[in-house]
Amino acid sequence: MTAERLRSLLLRAGASSPLIAIGCILLAWATYPGFNNATQYLSELGGARAPNPLLFNLSLLAVALGGAAAGIGFAMAVPALGGGRIAGGLVGALFLAAAAGLICGIVFVYPNPWHNLIQLGLGIQIAPFALLWALWRVEGMALLRRFMIGALGVMLVLTILTKHLVWPNLVNSDNVGWWERGYAIVLVGWGGVAALLIERRLLTLADAAG
Repeated sequence: MTAERLRSLLLRAGASSPLIAIGCILLAWATYPGFNNATQYLSELGGARAPNPLLFNLSLLAVALGGAAAGIGFAMAVPALGGGRIAGGLVGALFLAAAAGLICGIVFVYPNPWHNLIQLGLGIQIAPFALLWALWRVEGMALLRRFMIGALGVMLVLTILTKHLVWPNLVNSDNVGWWERGYAIVLVGWGGVAALLIERRLLTLADAAG
């Protein structure tokens, strides 16, 4: 297998994993009678009281493996696009760290205190900065840069609100579940979109090169 083919497969795996995860979570929710999306955390779908915890854990596994694949794919793709190799490697390392946190979330089931290691995945919020740094001067990446700046803005707003830095009563026990889901979609989704856009750019360059 050529490096180009491997890179493409890794990026496609990263792009598809959020959709697989969402599907597994929806199935886990549908088979959990009485589960309250507004007041309960997603991790409870994989907890000791969940009727089908495997479904939720499969969603974590999909994101972990897809994120690891995307991270390696980004590290390979950035130099191929003409971006910074060090910054590309940093993006890859951040995705691998996030994948490790998600695996810990599978091994240590909620409400085990060690389940909180899943928060290593929050480090993925730093990765857009590294990817922007890596591709800032690369031609043909304007759409991706705009998207990542938007994603960073959304994550910043969600962080401020969920940490009660402003409007302390906005996020509360009656709606915390919905906020967590929105946060999770942004955290997981931006990487999938970035992988898709970068893979498409690489294909365009390959076609242009003949």
